Amino acid sequence: MKSKNVLILLLVLVVAAGLSYVCYKGVGSGANGSAKNIKQGLDLKGGVYIVYEAAKDNPTAEEMAAAVSMIQQRLDFNNWTEAEAAIEGDLGNRIRVEIPGVDDAESAVEDIGSTAHLTFCDAEGNVLVDGSNVSDAQPASDGVGNYLVSLEFDAQGTKDFAEATKANIGQPLVIMMDDMPVSSPTVNQEITGGKAQITGNFTLDEVENLANKIRAGSLPFNLTPIEYNEVGARLGAESLSTSLFAGMIGIFLVLVFMLLFYRIPGVAADLALVIYTAIVVIVMSLFGLTLTLPGMAGIVLSIGMAVDANVIIFERIKEEVRTGKTLKTSLKNGFSRALPAILDGNITTLIACVVLWWLGTGPVKGFAQTLSIGIIVSMFTAIFVTRVILNSLLGVGLNNPVLYGAKAAKKEENK
Repeated sequence: MKSKNVLILLLVLVVAAGLSYVCYKGVGSGANGSAKNIKQGLDLKGGVYIVYEAAKDNPTAEEMAAAVSMIQQRLDFNNWTEAEAAIEGDLGNRIRVEIPGVDDAESAVEDIGSTAHLTFCDAEGNVLVDGSNVSDAQPASDGVGNYLVSLEFDAQGTKDFAEATKANIGQPLVIMMDDMPVSSPTVNQEITGGKAQITGNFTLDEVENLANKIRAGSLPFNLTPIEYNEVGARLGAESLSTSLFAGMIGIFLVLVFMLLFYRIPGVAADLALVIYTAIVVIVMSLFGLTLTLPGMAGIVLSIGMAVDANVIIFERIKEEVRTGKTLKTSLKNGFSRALPAILDGNITTLIACVVLWWLGTGPVKGFAQTLSIGIIVSMFTAIFVTRVILNSLLGVGLNNPVLYGAKAAKKEENK
């Protein structure tokens, strides 16, 4: 029996060491799961934030949602995968965009806020095919050094484009982007295959940008940038280092407090806290979650809640020991009687996190996200991991009630 508990303790130590290694080094060539792979928000990494206002009176909620969705697509097309767009303000006519890692605010404003409405017109300016019927647009080359954009239409676009080319054989078909002519190729024959090309004196960067805008589609209205600014990478780095240092001090003090005040239970709590911290870091890294300063606050708060759960359990255990029960019974009763209070406190906090995530934006969502992850993981480590460690420590012979916070005068039969 004793050897079994020794093996369990060794297994827990191996798991803690393994998780800590993954946090530090990661797994595989991509260092999967490591802390360095966690995405950093604008306040930590630096970048650009932009606030746009709809150039339209009283836009509907549906139009604003469509604009946000379109902007998010453009962010993705530019490989700004950590960037976010969200509606801001009480009037609901502003959109805030945050792009970590970008240092050219003016270029970002131009790339994101343009309407990029593609149309195919005849010589008189009549719209024959709308860009909304373009299913794909890719940069390409004609093989002799000229760059172009290759288009593919959906079913409706294929039909409209066939009719447009059939009716304009020998005539130019003007391709317009935001009411500006981009290209005017002459139609030689009816095109029924649902494909077309935009040609011109383009550079590679220009055709890539044009293809991205076409794929992203057109905004439901023009957007006017009313505020934009750059957050320096140095400021973000200083915020990160300061926050990490403060967090490490806080965790260290918690570990020391638990060890000195609760002795053997404190050892179990500290080991469970190491496992907890490692799991949270790995989850954030593997799932591509973005860490912000409020998010770090959520993690630190969830650490406090994890310790609070252990404190409730340990105080229950001490009460049981003081009534003369054996340590084995005290441990069992302590966990079972503390469980309702722990669940109540954590579930109500999770409900608050859901509300913050649902109604909040930007930093508020980041705080709710990390706090909810931390709460879920902390319940697992506080209720399950700590219990396994304590029972194993008791099983290897650490059965003196004094080591569990009881007074020496209250010793009973504990073997």
